Amino acid sequence: MSARWARAALSAYRLGGAAAYPLAGPYVRWRASKGKEDRERSRERYGVASRPRPEGPLIWVHAASVGETIAIVPLVENILAFGVNIVLTTGTVTSAKVVQERLGEGVIHQYVPLDLKPAISRFLNHWQPDLAIIAESEIWPMTILELGARHVPQVLVNGRLSDRSFSAWKMRPNIAEALFENLAHVVAQSEADGERFRALGARPVSVSGNLKVDTPPPPVDERALQSLKRQIGERPTWGAVSTHEGEEIMAAEIHATLRKRHSGLLTIIVPRHPDRGEALAEQMSSMGLNVVCRSKGERITADTDIFLGDTIGEMGLFLRLTEIAFVGRSLTLQGGQNPLEPAMLETAVLAGRNVQNFREAYQRLIEAGGAKLVRDRNMLAGAVNFLLSNEAARYDMMAAGTTTVEQMRGALAHTLKSLEPYIQPLIVKSRLKGAGDR
Repeated sequence: MSARWARAALSAYRLGGAAAYPLAGPYVRWRASKGKEDRERSRERYGVASRPRPEGPLIWVHAASVGETIAIVPLVENILAFGVNIVLTTGTVTSAKVVQERLGEGVIHQYVPLDLKPAISRFLNHWQPDLAIIAESEIWPMTILELGARHVPQVLVNGRLSDRSFSAWKMRPNIAEALFENLAHVVAQSEADGERFRALGARPVSVSGNLKVDTPPPPVDERALQSLKRQIGERPTWGAVSTHEGEEIMAAEIHATLRKRHSGLLTIIVPRHPDRGEALAEQMSSMGLNVVCRSKGERITADTDIFLGDTIGEMGLFLRLTEIAFVGRSLTLQGGQNPLEPAMLETAVLAGRNVQNFREAYQRLIEAGGAKLVRDRNMLAGAVNFLLSNEAARYDMMAAGTTTVEQMRGALAHTLKSLEPYIQPLIVKSRLKGAGDR
């Protein structure tokens, strides 16, 4: 496809988006019915602002979901310290809660507008950002094109391209180049990601490391933690966290096998999507297991087999209850989930082999001895059994993981340095405005 045809295709995308705009209502209402949209703020998805724009320079920061939001909180806090206003958009209800909990009124939160021209134009007309900072792999063609048409600098931070995304873009190289040429800078997570962005036409590209490494450990309610520890007592535990369909039942089956060898074993299962909790509890109960659900406030007793972590925002609590964690979306699905939080909380990390989305983090952890990949359920059961039986080996893995995370830190400083040419003029402008107001 030539460059001319690529631009024609993007123009068609723009027109198609405008034509599809009237059909967006049913889609948003359907998501709201599933609890995936905030009904009271659904107009924000059409670009209708629910807050006034503050005077002075303003940066638009976007993070898609919970993981990306947590990763950019330290970055946002650093920018806010310079006195520049931020409108922070996210795409999910849970990520909105994270923004409220961790940043409060320090930022203006809005739900990200749909990637359709009328919605994006309305959003940009109101907020008039001086700079757009996009986290990870959120490549929305209409948003990028509209920002480019308005000459708003766009910087992709913590940039990552999965194997699937890179393959898809490689099949449309001219479209990729026509989009990525609008990015003023790409700050990639790894050298591999950096090379992929360069291959698709992005310039300039720098490498920072993963911002998720520079986040503090996930928070915990100390009273809840101590209460649960008293309920568990001296029982051996292991966890399966950020799990997806098939992995929870696999963990329950492993529990049924290992409890014969490890008296009093408690298995902690934390599904990636807590709304599946009720169905999972029923399935596990039908297997003859005693299941306690965190969402119901049920107590862990001596005969509890499974503690189901079916709540939002309590990963820090669940990880602090065990020294062994299988990280999901790595056996039954591909891509993997973030192993850094378990590692920084001194947890021995296990995962399946499908961890492409966190390849570098797993490579570093595996090389240092802080993580181990398993082939299937039987190999996972064997690894859990080994770590439960061998305290020294378990402690070595825990220590190696924590040390590796410490060695990987520094992405925040690198990212701030890359952003400096774009943020510094806004800092000066904000200070001049403040002096003028006095």
